[in-house]
Amino acid sequence: MYKNEFDNYLKQNKRFKTYMFYGQSTFLIEQYSLAIAQMFGDSDEIEKMYFEEYDFKYAKDKLLQSSLFSSNNILLIKVEKKIPKKEVDTLVEACNKNPDSTLIFACLGDAEFKTMENSFSLKTNSVAVRFFSPTDLEALKFLEYEAKMLQIKYEISALNHLYFMHKSDLSLCVNDLRKLAILDELLTVNVIDNNCFGIGSVNFEEFLHDLLSGKDISDDLSLILEEGMNEIFLLNQVTSFVQQLFMISSYARTIGQPNPKDILGFIPPKNIWEKKSKLAINIKPEIFQEILDYLLNIELDLKSSKIDNQSLYLQSSLRKFTVLFR
Repeated sequence: MYKNEFDNYLKQNKRFKTYMFYGQSTFLIEQYSLAIAQMFGDSDEIEKMYFEEYDFKYAKDKLLQSSLFSSNNILLIKVEKKIPKKEVDTLVEACNKNPDSTLIFACLGDAEFKTMENSFSLKTNSVAVRFFSPTDLEALKFLEYEAKMLQIKYEISALNHLYFMHKSDLSLCVNDLRKLAILDELLTVNVIDNNCFGIGSVNFEEFLHDLLSGKDISDDLSLILEEGMNEIFLLNQVTSFVQQLFMISSYARTIGQPNPKDILGFIPPKNIWEKKSKLAINIKPEIFQEILDYLLNIELDLKSSKIDNQSLYLQSSLRKFTVLFR
């Protein structure tokens, strides 16, 4: 199932014996895994088994035997490789045999975990939840929730600024919020700038703007990829940026002055919005279709073709982009 359906179960206080969390958002997988574990017991009642520590026999024995020291027997297994179906089925069954046991799988990485989903169903009192990367609006709503939980007084523009500073990385944003909570003062853009540092040596928003403006992005592109950004993720960020520009352009041509709240669902930092709006209006409407077709073809090549060096292929394609759509 997807996040929304699972959230409804949580609101109804529905509990399962076994959970599996997987998908595109490492942040959400880890957040939900830990939150569910803590829902069943205290920290000292949760045993964590991470990656190479996974031991099928030990996990099965633990789930079948109740703890001598507490009434809750919680096992959180974090993996980055698919677990054989026979082992998953056995662990789910072990959980159902012992009323004290709860099992949580946090499946991280790019492995094909979807096939594991077949082992989870309402019949076995188990559930598999697939997470997609949150939209900007969903991510900012989460940051607002986190700030309130930390009892931080904040300006919404400051949270937007932090989010874009960290290139939409929620884990880094939340870590910074926890540090900023110590300051016990109103969280503003200036406070963010004085106490936080964005990842990477390249301003990603500036990079996207330069790319769509037809400027030379060769050096910045090389640095971004050298710093470890995944090629598909980078391409998806470019596509998302173009889609936002298209929505701004369409709004301006049909309604009038672009309203960020209406278009994006949130209000980004003023300087970012002004630059983005100006860029969007300067692009002819018919060009957007050509740009999106070009980007989607690159993505198709990266995902389906046998390209020996995806990094070089993407660099070459985006350099060509600046020439084609200048």
